[in-house]
Amino acid sequence: MNTEIKNYLDDLRFGEARSHRHITVIPLLATRNGAPPYISLAEAMDRKTLIVTEVSEGGSVPQLLVLNDGDQPVLIIDGEELLGAKQNRILNTTILLKEKSRTIVPVSCTEQGRWSYASASFAMSDAVLERKIRSRKIQSVSESLSHNAPAQSDQGEVWAGIQALHCKAGSSSPTSAMHDAFKAQAGQLNECLQAISRVEDQVGLLVIIQGQVAGFDVVSRPEVYARLHEKLVRSYVLDALLDQSPTVKPAPDAPLTARSFLAALDQTREEVFQSVGYGCDHRYRSLTLTGSALVHEQHLVHTAFLALEPVAPSPDAGHLSSLRRRRHFRGE
Repeated sequence: MNTEIKNYLDDLRFGEARSHRHITVIPLLATRNGAPPYISLAEAMDRKTLIVTEVSEGGSVPQLLVLNDGDQPVLIIDGEELLGAKQNRILNTTILLKEKSRTIVPVSCTEQGRWSYASASFAMSDAVLERKIRSRKIQSVSESLSHNAPAQSDQGEVWAGIQALHCKAGSSSPTSAMHDAFKAQAGQLNECLQAISRVEDQVGLLVIIQGQVAGFDVVSRPEVYARLHEKLVRSYVLDALLDQSPTVKPAPDAPLTARSFLAALDQTREEVFQSVGYGCDHRYRSLTLTGSALVHEQHLVHTAFLALEPVAPSPDAGHLSSLRRRRHFRGE
């Protein structure tokens, strides 16, 4: 693992674990400064210095155009969702957009049943791609990059994950939009957010579900993490809140469980790629873990590692995934 990433993670402090039902969240607290400076996607959109649109009038499913007219770099994290235009999308990898820049970014669709304009540009979502779908998406993007291809996901796998999420939640969406699954569970999610509120100096979270680490996210600047906290919590806990299993009391050894997970990161295989914005995109894979990290000027900007869970595809999933992916990439 990259030395800067390892040293940063080793220096993180654990805050007091907070629990809701069978979910335990450990706040990750900063011990270093958050250089280099940058702002969140939410702040840039609030300032109206950043606009996200389709790449052209016809659009392209795996790409969006981001115009940053501001004087500061803007961070968009892996899985962060955007709503509107021809269909909702999520970022395929974390990107630190350059100031005064025009950037084509790699994305995946989170709304299979729409390919028509709902708005000229995209708006912020309160969601990050659901944790289990996100873990498989990170893995497929890493595989694409390792074959010298663009940072593309297995789009069919993303759609299948969203459909499974709706099925588990008993929710529906006229366009198979992931965002509708989050909206349908707003009550449960808000209860969880009240129990797992952000703390001072927090730069990340590590989530334990049923005694097993689901994963963690870290952003180097506390003020940027503050704009991401609630949507990251929603991403990690949505599937767990839908479980019908009995409530499990919080494990008393949560910090030990967390440290064991962090120690396992050394067993992952690392590959490094140039980002389309600032810095380098470090990708990590093992049989049980998948992750990524963005490093700029020898500073960790964002990292996420998620546990992998096996998925049993349907017999025709591969064929349908490939066919749908080709059609949607052509805008059919």
